[in-house]
Amino acid sequence: MILAADDRTSQATILLIENNEGDICLADEALKNGGIPVRLHVVRNGVDALAFLNRTGAYKAAPRPALILLDLNMPRLDGREVLARIKTNDALKAIPVIVLSTSSSREDVLRSYELHANCYLTKPTELSEYLELVHAMKQFWLQMADLPPAF
Repeated sequence: MILAADDRTSQATILLIENNEGDICLADEALKNGGIPVRLHVVRNGVDALAFLNRTGAYKAAPRPALILLDLNMPRLDGREVLARIKTNDALKAIPVIVLSTSSSREDVLRSYELHANCYLTKPTELSEYLELVHAMKQFWLQMADLPPAF
């Protein structure tokens, strides 16, 4: 369910595209905290991400996410290619995509924005900073920002 400005208490669906188990656990924990209810779905590679978003194969009943958290470096299909495919697909391009990567290289940041990422966040190395970053991201995107209507 995508949150509208008048429905901030509904549970938002977030798709996390991440292959690192530790980062998945951290994101899950951070998203559970903070009082904003979310339903987290996780896929571990770019091929499964596109299947989830396009509702194909094992993901025919997948919900449409309100927000996508995308790692850049993944197996089978990297995050840059996933981002490019999302943002050139008329049915998907309105979904906000936040790149959440360990890379802080200028090239990765620039390329992500060229591919129309809505935000680029570098994963902090400290646990408390990571939790704070995800909480701030969640608060902005799910409480402050007006997201596109469900489709």
